[in-house]
Amino acid sequence: MRRLFYLLREAYGNVRVNRAITVVAIVTTAFTFACVGVFLLLYLNLRSLAASLQNDIKAGVYVQDDLSAGALAELEQRLKGDSAVAALTYVSKEQALRDFQLQFPSDSQLLQGLGLNPLPASFVVTLAPQFRSPDSVNRWAERVKGMDGVSQVEYSRDWIDMLAAIVRYIELAAIGVGLILSTASVTIIANTIRLTLYARRDELAILRLIGATRAFLHVPYLLEGALLGALGSALSLGILWIAFEWFSRQIHMTHKLQVVHPLLRFFPVQVCAILVLVGVGLGCAGSYVSLIRFGEGRE
Repeated sequence: MRRLFYLLREAYGNVRVNRAITVVAIVTTAFTFACVGVFLLLYLNLRSLAASLQNDIKAGVYVQDDLSAGALAELEQRLKGDSAVAALTYVSKEQALRDFQLQFPSDSQLLQGLGLNPLPASFVVTLAPQFRSPDSVNRWAERVKGMDGVSQVEYSRDWIDMLAAIVRYIELAAIGVGLILSTASVTIIANTIRLTLYARRDELAILRLIGATRAFLHVPYLLEGALLGALGSALSLGILWIAFEWFSRQIHMTHKLQVVHPLLRFFPVQVCAILVLVGVGLGCAGSYVSLIRFGEGRE
């Protein structure tokens, strides 16, 4: 226990003695982590938005005008028996016309001039959660198009595909940027530790001569690197939270985007803890790299 306290005291002493270098390393590491965090926040919120939109996915199954009542009832039963269908609502030609007139009152006169109601009857289908991915919706639509009495199946395919593609691109960008900036963080911390090692090179040489083990010499610097990584990642989370709150308020003040505001989420506590642990790991890695380059990795 006494040795542990000594190692912790040494690590804290290194940080305190090199305050200016430590502050620069922490701030630089924090902004590096914050850049990665922006992509992660964007990715998580886009996934949340995509999941919310997928919950509202509805498909319109339009039936042929000359379909008999018996064939219509049979088609309805087939759709209700489909495992991909969670809910089903029948919209008659008359109801479709009334809905159109309510939604587009300025254009309703165009239909009145035609005399006959040109709008088809349809089934509004809500898909089950496990069938709401773009590929599943597409396969289901192709299968329903082959049913007797179905003239057309429509859903917001382009919007679903575009949103899924955006989420994939953001995910790839987050991985790429994360790898690059993680390497930068390791380099920053490694250089900071290396300056400390250089300043104490004579003391380290004396400790080796009197029999200090490699672990005894290394652990304070590994702890220092872990501390720098933890403080940098924690500071980055604070920066991200302030920026997120500001952005969330701006969205709330924009009336056209208020529907998006309830869907915005900051990192959950578990993710914040993981990010701090990642910072600790990168800090230890930076310290180890510095020890190897400085020559402390050899006996």
